[in-house]
Amino acid sequence: MADAATLLNVDDGVATITFNRPKEKNSISPSMLNSLCDQLKSCMSDDAVRVVVLTNVGNTFCAGANLKGGGEAPRYSLVDLFDLIRDGPKVVLGKIAGHCTGGGVGIAAACDISVISSGAEVGFTEVRIGVSPAIISVVCLPKLRRGDAAELMLCGEKVKATRATEAGLFNYCVVPEELDAKVDELVGKLVRGGPGALAATKSLIYRVPGMASADAFKWTQELSMGLFQS
Repeated sequence: MADAATLLNVDDGVATITFNRPKEKNSISPSMLNSLCDQLKSCMSDDAVRVVVLTNVGNTFCAGANLKGGGEAPRYSLVDLFDLIRDGPKVVLGKIAGHCTGGGVGIAAACDISVISSGAEVGFTEVRIGVSPAIISVVCLPKLRRGDAAELMLCGEKVKATRATEAGLFNYCVVPEELDAKVDELVGKLVRGGPGALAATKSLIYRVPGMASADAFKWTQELSMGLFQS
């Protein structure tokens, strides 16, 4: 029997979802996507969970699409995954403890906040196999300057985690032995926020930039009043 695609542990308000298919480089198979989305949905609806941490076992966070096929039928798409992260009320913190390429970069970039190990490599490798980073561009491009996006996506090379962090894909890049401590530091800050306040603030971070000013002021005023009255 195959190992569970992801593992979930909830401890003191922090849910950790771990990619658990290191032999497959934690690639995005239907079973991985199904398991990950199921775990995220569970965490987002669990009042005991304040913060969700996404991480991995093995030297690869996620190598993108699993091209072997077969296995269980997909119940979710990559778009569903990104929607769950973006629209969910809990902060999702990426603890990127290994290499990520292709769709794996998209999952890492979709996290609200992320920390990557300096030993990792990151690559938009799609053009090298004749495809495009199309879907993941929706979550990656808002974090990248246009010049960086052009270089990283068009050249298709793997770059050091420091370069990807400088380009804006990640919040922090730390040496491997400091990864746990940096993530714990951020989690400690996040759990001090009220659940409703965190959910509302996360929502405005994603919604306000795409709204007309008048609509944004109207919506945020209603949001603020609702929080003060709660």
